[in-house]
Amino acid sequence: MTQKPWPSSDEGAHTLGRWLVDRSRQDPDAVAIDDRGVTITYGALARRSSDLACALQDAGYAPGDRIATLTGNSIDHVVVFFACAQAALALVPLSWRLTANELAELVATVDPALVLVEDEYSALGRETLTRLPTVPPVAELGTTGVEAAVPPSMGLRGTVDGDLVAPRPARDDDALLVIVTSGSSGRPKAVVLTHASCFWNNLALGQAVEITSSDVVLATLPQFHVAAWNIQPLLAWRAGATVVIERSFQPSRVLSLIRERRITAMMGVPTQYHLLAEDALFPEADVSSLCVAMSGGSAMPYPLWRRWADRGVRITQGYGLTEAGPNVLMLRADEAEAHPGAVGRPYPYVDVGLRDIATGEDVVGPGTGELWVRGPSLFAGYLGDPRSTAEALVAGRLATGDLANRDADGCYRIVDRLKDIYISGGENIAPAEIEAAIAAHPLVADVAVVGVPDDVWGEVGAAFVVPRSGARLTADEIQTYLRGSIAGFKVPRDVHVREVLPRSALGKIVRPRLREDAMTTGGQK
Repeated sequence: MTQKPWPSSDEGAHTLGRWLVDRSRQDPDAVAIDDRGVTITYGALARRSSDLACALQDAGYAPGDRIATLTGNSIDHVVVFFACAQAALALVPLSWRLTANELAELVATVDPALVLVEDEYSALGRETLTRLPTVPPVAELGTTGVEAAVPPSMGLRGTVDGDLVAPRPARDDDALLVIVTSGSSGRPKAVVLTHASCFWNNLALGQAVEITSSDVVLATLPQFHVAAWNIQPLLAWRAGATVVIERSFQPSRVLSLIRERRITAMMGVPTQYHLLAEDALFPEADVSSLCVAMSGGSAMPYPLWRRWADRGVRITQGYGLTEAGPNVLMLRADEAEAHPGAVGRPYPYVDVGLRDIATGEDVVGPGTGELWVRGPSLFAGYLGDPRSTAEALVAGRLATGDLANRDADGCYRIVDRLKDIYISGGENIAPAEIEAAIAAHPLVADVAVVGVPDDVWGEVGAAFVVPRSGARLTADEIQTYLRGSIAGFKVPRDVHVREVLPRSALGKIVRPRLREDAMTTGGQK
């Protein structure tokens, strides 16, 4: 077996694999993860991760290779993450919410050297692989561990005098996470986050909110989201805290866990906090242990924030995007009442500014413009897409595509999105992708999809469909048609059949008019 990977001298000073090793030396018997009652200590987690890193390297997987996973939140998945971190491999967590067709497109895009599939999603995995022209090596990610189930890669490392060449340690600029996110074009983009990106994100978070070895962190966000790693869990494992992992979000269970496990920190999207507040258990639920409650993904309505504050939980709000790792802006809980609807000020080590839409010049002082971000936590680019990378990163600044306002206190609020993406329940949804799926219907002549405000989900989709001449279409027919081609959460809640869509003199769809129409009309028509 190869020597366990580890950085030498200053190489890999910001790599995350060493976090777990360091913590296991200090507190080997402390509980790192509670996975639905099954626990693992820091010592055991470090041993399993290091053993898997060596197994992957011995099987021929080399720095830069990508390991894709199709799994729910689990101890095994965390083992794979830290194994990849130590072996200079990139973890690509795929969304189990997608259809086989959508997953096949993603797998083809990220071109993994290995795919690990949990038994629960084996049928989806098999269906996905049948749609690929070239099938990568596949192994099972199961409750008994993955260490013994790693197949050899397509090629082995070189040898010197018959011995395997020692693997190089991970470096700061090695890819660590490849997170797939929706693009404004409707085609998913694979965001590459390096060790340094994640290091600086968590360092900034750690200076903004305190998490120590005494904390118990609840993690319910699916681990195919960047927030499921970089907002609390990774920081918790660095600090030696216990992370309670849930595979799904069930409001009554979450409220019970907060009481029973004395949860001190959690992260959620506004939709989750709304569902918790609406649960029958909420009025009498014991949430007194919560010290760090964070929200992101979309703006939190002030009345919802107030409901939690009245129960003694003052939620810290924020703004971010996957390309920024994701943390960009944070509104401290003690500022929420003075700045309702705002998303706060920059995290440490993050620079932000506004670009005037008309002139392209930077906005000085209070004003409105496109929000840009700069700092060491930014992504390295979109995998295999240099053109989109160049469009997003200009002179080291990330153009967010979001229109923001900065007040006299330097506090930011998001006004609108220059891009057409909308966020529903914390999920980025690209209208162009849904429009393409609807346009494939043989009776559809024209289509447009917009996001509209919703009290529960933040935003939901509204589709406007123009039938072909002489054809008859109903909302139910369109929604039924879509459920076979795109994930359920992407199917528009409302479908409006129209004779024509509003367009500008240049032929572009006037989306603000459609949003106004959807908000006025309401349900399906």
